[in-house]
Amino acid sequence: MKLGKYLAFIAALAILSSLNAFARDKNQGNLRLFEPAQIGTTQLQPGNYKVEWTGNGSDVQVNVLKDKQTVVTTTGQLKTLGQAVSQDTVVTQPTENNNARQIVEIDFGSHKQALILSPSQSTQARGQ
Repeated sequence: MKLGKYLAFIAALAILSSLNAFARDKNQGNLRLFEPAQIGTTQLQPGNYKVEWTGNGSDVQVNVLKDKQTVVTTTGQLKTLGQAVSQDTVVTQPTENNNARQIVEIDFGSHKQALILSPSQSTQARGQ
């Protein structure tokens, strides 16, 4: 009898762990920049970044990380796409003084949602 309860507990724990990992993976994606770009006033150099977000709809907290360190935090919203995009895409627009490109949208490959960033709401991480 104790063995059955123990096995049921282990099975439930395994299921919950896998669901937690699935949910975590769904709210993150990769960002690869080939040229400098900005989020708010934070300049991002070319390279690979990880983007994580929490929240839904029009109230999303977005963190951009480089080598496991947060480089910028901003707010944004999730936009539902008609279908999952096949590859990562970064949408930019010129900044007010045209000296850089501002990231305004990130579409992640195999996701049916895109992140629309709020450029004026970003904060730069310490030490950057």
